[in-house]
Formats: sequence, C-alpha cells, structure tokens
Amino acid sequence: MKPNVFVTRSTIKHIAPDDYSQMEKECELEVFPLDRIIEKSELMAGVKDKDGVLISVGDPFLDKEIIEAGSKLKIIASIGVAFSHIDIEVATAKGIFVANTPSQDIASAVAEATWALLLAVTKRIVEGDRDVRARRFLGWGPADYIGADIPEGTLGIVGFGRIGRKVAKMARGWDLRILYADEIPADPETERELKAKRVPLETLLKESDFVTLHCPLIPGKTFHLIGEKEFSLMKPTAYLVNVARGPVIDEKALVKFLKEKRIAGAALDVFENEPALSEGMADLDNVVVTPHLASATWRARRSYVSLAIQNLLAALRGEVPPNLVNEELRK
Repeated sequence: MKPNVFVTRSTIKHIAPDDYSQMEKECELEVFPLDRIIEKSELMAGVKDKDGVLISVGDPFLDKEIIEAGSKLKIIASIGVAFSHIDIEVATAKGIFVANTPSQDIASAVAEATWALLLAVTKRIVEGDRDVRARRFLGWGPADYIGADIPEGTLGIVGFGRIGRKVAKMARGWDLRILYADEIPADPETERELKAKRVPLETLLKESDFVTLHCPLIPGKTFHLIGEKEFSLMKPTAYLVNVARGPVIDEKALVKFLKEKRIAGAALDVFENEPALSEGMADLDNVVVTPHLASATWRARRSYVSLAIQNLLAALRGEVPPNLVNEELRK
C-alpha cells in the first residue's frame, strides 16, 4: 500500500515536474486545491491519517495541535531553508522527521536579491520609478534623488552561512570593508578569501554603512535581534536589508527610525507579520518592500521543491531524509 501524503501547494507540480511525478508514483497524494495560503483548520484536516506532509515556509505554524492531528505522520518536509514555522520540539518528541531544503542554488538567488535590494534602496530606484509613472518627474535636477555611494564603504553581514558568504563574495567589486557577526566563526581561510572580519553585533552596527540580515529565526535568540537599542547604534546614513525572517526585526522600531530619518533607509523581503506590513511602513519613501521573492529564480525554486520531495520520499522509504533538521532522530 502506498503511503498517504498531503501537499499544501498545488503549484509545485509545475516547478519540479519530474520529482513531482516520482512522488505521484510512490504516494497517494491529497493536494490542497486552492491557489492561496492554506488555513490552520484546513491543514489540520489535511494531515489527518497521512504518513507525510509537504509544506512551505508561508504556511501556518505547525503547532502541537496540527502535529497531533497528524497522528500517523512520519515526515514533515518543508519547502524552504527556514523551519521556524514548525514546532520542532513537538515533532521530535513524536518521532517525526522534519526536513528543510538548503542548497547553493538558493543561496546564490537570495544573495543576488540582497544586492538588488541594497542597490534599489541606496539608489532610490523604486522611489524614482513611482515618480516617473505618476508623472511627478519634471526633468533632471542636480539635487534630485541623491542616494548613497557604495564603494569603499563598510558592509556588515549578520549571519555568515551560505547566503552571507555569497553576499560577501559578490561584494568584491565594490572595494568594501566587510564585517560579519555570527555565533560560529568562519574558518581563517574563508575569512582571508572574502576579506571578512568577525566582530560583535554592536560593533558591526556602529561601523557599517550597509547591514544585511541572513540569520535564522531562533526563539529567545534572534527574535527582534534588531530593535530600538540596535537601531540607535547605527549611523544615520546607514541602510538595512532583511532577507532572513521578518521577526528578526522589531518593525515598530524600524518604522520609527525610518520616519525620524535616524537611519537612511531599509529594504525588506520578509515581514514581521507577513504578509501584512507594519503600520506606517507603506507610507515611507525610504523603504523598499518586496513579497518574499528573494529565492524566486527557476533554478532556486526547482531546487527547493526537488529537495523537499527527496526528503519526503526518503523518509517514507524508511530512510533518514538528506536534510534532517531534528538530528536527534538520526539513528
């Protein structure tokens, strides 16, 4: 008898068709049919009597109630690197594998998007685009749309994993001084190659002209990692880019500092209460917001979906998923 699997996103069929076909061969699939984010009650109903579930980072938080509704679950396979949307402790206690989808393809796409956002906000690209479309642009002026000079500045990278290191590598042509903050230091060879120096977060914030966030969301550690205290350390000319997780930033504090021009600008691809923007953010000209699209290239998204399906099928075949999150279940 084939294992039963619930899939929350029907669109993945078109992203990695070969892997999806393999999943169809090996499993009985129930696919959420609507092209919208599934609601908690629908997810609870979907996982009932299922051996596996294929979810994404945008789905509702898989809490104890949902996980217990899936009393037969062997694997929670998530599309995405982050896993803060899953109660790992509950899943582990029930012996359920949790797997994510890290890959170099994804790291490259998100690093590229980081630079796109940094350039967009520092060069006031989006603001200028809006003005041209609204016919507010009446001709060139020497004091119009002045942004930041990037070369020879200081780039501070918070979280120096796959993505953070790609961002540093892409910075080579800008002749930037590179600082990074991470609990785990990079090896000396990587630091030399990328010309990156590890410093405390406070030092990074004080000295950086551009700060990019690439750390995971860890309760008690990185929730509101950047709040009022941290913003107060930054230069008034500094820019912040977040492609990590929304709640890493206290957005209420961010809006305050942007309104008061106590930092120069911000670019966000993720939000604290996604998909909603914090009050007042949409009215600010010195912030660029994008809809969680940093990994949106065909190669990266195909890699996401392919890895998630591989993780799912491995667990249902009685193997350990290649990208196991709860390592304590590895035997």
